[in-house]
Amino acid sequence: MSKPSRTASARLRADYMRIKRDPVPYVTAEPLPSNILEWHYVVEGPEESPYAGGFYHGKLVFPMEYPFRPPSIFMISPSGRFKTNTRLCLSISDFHPDTWNPAWSVATILTGLLSFMLEESPTFGSIETSDSEKRLLAQQSLSFNLKNKIFTELFPETTEKIENKLAQRERELAERARATESGRPSDQDLASNDSSKQNVDSSQMSALTNLLIVVGFAFFAWTVSYIVSTLNEEE
Repeated sequence: MSKPSRTASARLRADYMRIKRDPVPYVTAEPLPSNILEWHYVVEGPEESPYAGGFYHGKLVFPMEYPFRPPSIFMISPSGRFKTNTRLCLSISDFHPDTWNPAWSVATILTGLLSFMLEESPTFGSIETSDSEKRLLAQQSLSFNLKNKIFTELFPETTEKIENKLAQRERELAERARATESGRPSDQDLASNDSSKQNVDSSQMSALTNLLIVVGFAFFAWTVSYIVSTLNEEE
């Protein structure tokens, strides 16, 4: 195990205090209690992205010379964007020490990682998959992460959140199975049907409104024509 320099230890502790005070959106990070040079992070898939609902575990491995040299960046959970357990080639990683800025912090690194994850630019360590594949991996990431001891120890709140999501998913599946056996629709199906019915009712109402407007306009035109015709006869 590499031993950090005093500068690296002081800087990483400062970065930790900063990230706790001003968290990075969608990202949580914790150093190993036994080694401050190894940090683990969790990216929660942003809404309106193919990663929504997923939790992506990865790690940062800092050199003893940090902050004068950049860390290695790894993704552990399958995401459809990066290879797992492979050093990622990013401008903020050890692949590009020439572009590294010592003023950058752990928060900067994680923000850059999330930004690149949401892009489609290829790089060493990235892969190409469809949005549907990414959504499937997002669902699978929940149970995948619970098998990782480091994940569950470092991120107990996220672990509880995932367990609750999985329990809710099991309840919904059980409800659907019971509904199928009894021949009645499940609550989820009823909600879906209600939504569809509302859409149909809305469409029907819209069509009726349009019809009334057309009929009203035709009646108005006929009335005007009748009045004009009557006046002409009187003259």
